[in-house]
Amino acid sequence: MVSRDKPWLFRTYAGHSTAAESNKLYRSNLAKGQTGLSVAFDLPTQTGYDSDDQLARGEVGKVGVPISHLGDMRTLFQGIPLAEMNTSMTINACAAWLLSLYIAAADEQGADRAKLQGTTQNDIIKEYLSRGTYVFPPAPSMRLTKDTIIFTTQHLPKWNPMNVCSYHLQEAGATPVQELAFALANAIAILDTVKKSGEAEGKVFGEVVGRISFFVNAGMRFITEMCKMRAFVDLWDEICINRYGITDPKQKLFRYGVQVNSLGLTEQQPENNVYRILLEMLAVTLSKKARARAVQLPAWNEALGLPRSFDQQWSLRMQQVVAYETDLLEYGDIFDGSVEIARKVEELKEEALAELARIDAMGGAVAAIENSYMKQQLVESNTRRLENIERGDQVVVGVNRWTETEPSPLTTGEGAILTVPEHVEPEQIARLKAWREARDAKAVAAALADLKSAAQEGRNIMEPSIHCAKVGITTGEWGKCLREVFGEYRAPTGVGRAARIDSQGLDTIRKDVDRVSEKLGRRIKFLVGKPGLDGHSNGAEQIAVRARDCGMEVVYEGIRLTPAEIVNAALEESVHVVGLSILSGSHVPLVRDVMDRMRAEGLSDVPVVVGGIIPPEDEVQLKGFGVAAVYTPKNFELNRIMADIVDIVDREAQKAA
Repeated sequence: MVSRDKPWLFRTYAGHSTAAESNKLYRSNLAKGQTGLSVAFDLPTQTGYDSDDQLARGEVGKVGVPISHLGDMRTLFQGIPLAEMNTSMTINACAAWLLSLYIAAADEQGADRAKLQGTTQNDIIKEYLSRGTYVFPPAPSMRLTKDTIIFTTQHLPKWNPMNVCSYHLQEAGATPVQELAFALANAIAILDTVKKSGEAEGKVFGEVVGRISFFVNAGMRFITEMCKMRAFVDLWDEICINRYGITDPKQKLFRYGVQVNSLGLTEQQPENNVYRILLEMLAVTLSKKARARAVQLPAWNEALGLPRSFDQQWSLRMQQVVAYETDLLEYGDIFDGSVEIARKVEELKEEALAELARIDAMGGAVAAIENSYMKQQLVESNTRRLENIERGDQVVVGVNRWTETEPSPLTTGEGAILTVPEHVEPEQIARLKAWREARDAKAVAAALADLKSAAQEGRNIMEPSIHCAKVGITTGEWGKCLREVFGEYRAPTGVGRAARIDSQGLDTIRKDVDRVSEKLGRRIKFLVGKPGLDGHSNGAEQIAVRARDCGMEVVYEGIRLTPAEIVNAALEESVHVVGLSILSGSHVPLVRDVMDRMRAEGLSDVPVVVGGIIPPEDEVQLKGFGVAAVYTPKNFELNRIMADIVDIVDREAQKAA
């Protein structure tokens, strides 16, 4: 019988509504042949808030599962033996806390900590650049990452304490060269932090390097993407040897998981996304030298809303067909010796090394965060990508070419996407309040005092956090305690103030902006706001950039604003129009809140437009609140959106005249 390589771990990124509902989903997926878990947490959990916090309103259970305390974690993994499971947790600013809850739950199961396998993403640098679930400033955030690395190296030797995550960099617009360079600069910053601490010397540091893993993205240009992965393998090997003196082949191995590109999934003709996902997967499975250790595929309909269990099953079956029905795993690396592949890999490596040198000259990745260099580069790259799609230079089937289509039977009817019921949030809050009331108040106070002391004194945060988990501390209490010690942070937006001169196709819109501005007696002023905890700011940034380039005055203060803060900014800045960007599924309660506050402040004459992943029935509801226009991923032509906004402001000005 022909020998075959062992397939990669099969995962789906999952979690929604409640711990109990997510547990049902996990057990169902495992029964279907999934071989690892990938946990999606809701935004309050990711940013260190309890489900009843003001900032959590409308966000509970929307993009993931709410985990407020050990009871939730216990329910999440009920009937799943953690000593036998490989669990990936997409958690960053609060990684130390969620790992502590996981360890506490495993202890309750009687699991040997040394047998726990899995990954905490724990990559704070990319949160400042793209995903936005950061909490603390860079220095204490890097310290927390270091603490988890040191702790797991000593006590959870099979655990990957950090996943250097370039996935979200590509989602934010990174080119293959930027994805390579920024991710490797990130890894260097983390390892330098650990080395500088003096807590991992000699052989221990080698073990630290050996447990660092990566989480990458793979887009539609799958030949280039496969070459990127081969470049990653080579560059990481060189960095381990030349910078850190690591020569053990196992320790310097480039180990990575992947979720293929969700940015390229389209709302228009979404059935085409099935082919896109499969082709993107080839980039990380075809080359044995650079094959992923774990693969999770998005669902075909993620541009429409939350996928159903069936949709996730479809993506899982795709992996299983490739792994078990084809002969892919029967061969060595089929690209070794290819002149074309070698040429492209060397080209990517050369350009990535040049970018790494630029970042190093600035003082490394953290410095390049604080001076906004990397963020600005991503915003500019994403601007170019969108402009290429708008102009038709980058073909997207069903979007800017071959748009004529038959109605899809896959996207119609009740239940075509998963929706989180309104009762989920109040029920989660009721359980949270009951949990608090049942605790030992003295034990809680003592544990929080020790946690605070550990943060202040520089002691490793993990053991105090595990103790906090076991006495019933909540996610919001842990987050509040560390916020009091470390403070909070607002990352640079990457959106400059000066308009570009070279923007194509804007002459007509600029003239309209000038015309309407003259009518108003001052420049059109546009407030772009992101209410709630959604940190995916790419769309808001591109709207702000394009509005600025059209000649509008733009007010954009970044992510994570309350409805009250947005309305207050609209009042103080005397804006002519407000744009809200919400991608977390919480658009209905957040927009309702903003509109109510606008009316209460006498701003009912200031039009509001909304963008996000918004189902048609929700669009009707938002317009019922008084929203002037709603934009979804199908509205990819930013110039048309700008023209709409100018017309909306013009019509409002005519009403007031």
